[in-house]
Amino acid sequence: MAKDKSRYFTFLLYPESIPEDWKSKLELIGVPIAVSPLHDKDKSTVPGQDFKKPHYHVVYVAKNPVTADSVRYKIKQLLGDQSIAKVQIVIRSMTSMYLYLTHESKDAIEKKKHKYNKQDITLINNFDIDRYITLDVEDKDDMLNDVCDLIDDYNLANMRELRRFLKAHGLEYGMPSIKTVNSVLRAHTGLIRLYFDAVYQERKYGRGDIDKETGEILEKKRNESE
Repeated sequence: MAKDKSRYFTFLLYPESIPEDWKSKLELIGVPIAVSPLHDKDKSTVPGQDFKKPHYHVVYVAKNPVTADSVRYKIKQLLGDQSIAKVQIVIRSMTSMYLYLTHESKDAIEKKKHKYNKQDITLINNFDIDRYITLDVEDKDDMLNDVCDLIDDYNLANMRELRRFLKAHGLEYGMPSIKTVNSVLRAHTGLIRLYFDAVYQERKYGRGDIDKETGEILEKKRNESE
């Protein structure tokens, strides 16, 4: 049977099984690679063991579609037979996989996994996550709705406020990079402008009489209840 092929893979590397110059050797492959901080605080489910064996998560972008076996063979040739484990095609989005490098993906956050410092991610051969994000129509619609909700919930009145909010809190809401968000909003500037204008009008005229949950004017609501 023909084996599945892809350009996007993830695998594990174990520190004790790779040479000291492993990063330099990975550069020789000539493909974009992102390596997580050392995961040495992942809780173990094995009785009597507090933490899992320390490891690195790696995201690997092949030049052309290849099999997982091909990636495994190439890494073993460079780093040794015992260096690599769990070579898998990235099934979920590349955004989610990249966020998992530091346990900032939605599922990792829900499982309360230890969060690692994203400053400790190693990028090899010009790895840039924005290049590998692909959004279908439904993804774009969902992102647009999420952005509109954020504008409404947090009273963001312009693009600068939205940009600052996403930089500070975007990961908490599962949002991708600003660059990706901009690419989606670019096609909906009219709608976004209406949301910004609505927030601005409420600020300007002090509309504190609006029920945030229902959108009703509180004065009207009170009159109806009398």
